[in-house]
Amino acid sequence: MKVTFLGTGTSQGVPVIGCDCEVCLSADPRDQRLRPALLLETAGVRVVIDCGPDFRQQMIRARVPGIDAIVITHEHNDHVIGLDDVRPFNFMQKKDMPVYATRAVMKELQNRFAYAFAAERYPGSPMIQLVPIEKSSRFRIADLDFLPVEVLHGKMPVLGFRIGDFAYLTDMKTIAEEELAKLSGVDTLVVNALHHTPHHSHLNLEDALAFIGEIRPRRAFLTHMSHRMGKHQEVSAQLPANVQFAYDGLQLFW
Repeated sequence: MKVTFLGTGTSQGVPVIGCDCEVCLSADPRDQRLRPALLLETAGVRVVIDCGPDFRQQMIRARVPGIDAIVITHEHNDHVIGLDDVRPFNFMQKKDMPVYATRAVMKELQNRFAYAFAAERYPGSPMIQLVPIEKSSRFRIADLDFLPVEVLHGKMPVLGFRIGDFAYLTDMKTIAEEELAKLSGVDTLVVNALHHTPHHSHLNLEDALAFIGEIRPRRAFLTHMSHRMGKHQEVSAQLPANVQFAYDGLQLFW
């Protein structure tokens, strides 16, 4: 399996509009973060986790020739609002795009993209096939086996996913013990770390490092970072040996 980080920023992305801080003005491409998304590839399938406002740019930048499905973690716009841009894949692949989400998220998608789900669909609108998933049930997409892991984003349920010995958690603040158990023995963990100060709905850096210490993966990568985290090169030196900041375009291989 190959994993590509399509975006590692927050809902605003980095640089932030109008900001002149040293991170937003940095020439280091690792400090330029699109909204959070991930690409999973095997010999048999390509799956994107989340489809935010930078989806089009992410697909072009990563030269993705086609995708087989999209999996949604939750309904916030930085994770779903790019769904209209599945249209080129619809046209090229001549089929609807399967979108896996909980029923609560499906309802939100049907509201926000009502024109795509109308009885008389607007011509040329995205063709989306909603596939319901639940936190309690595994699901497969071709040769990828997904184990949902529910976390809380403040009070909002959000799904992370374990795929084999790889786990991806975004927009997390807390996790129940029964969900934590699903991460036992994971080799590679990706988890959000917003910045350095406490936040009501996200882990900060201290929280994320403590969580990683509890899970004890062989390696961990931090994502969903704001410009307030600091410059990639400088803050990376403060991390434990088995923890790295992810960055847009980073690829992992198994």
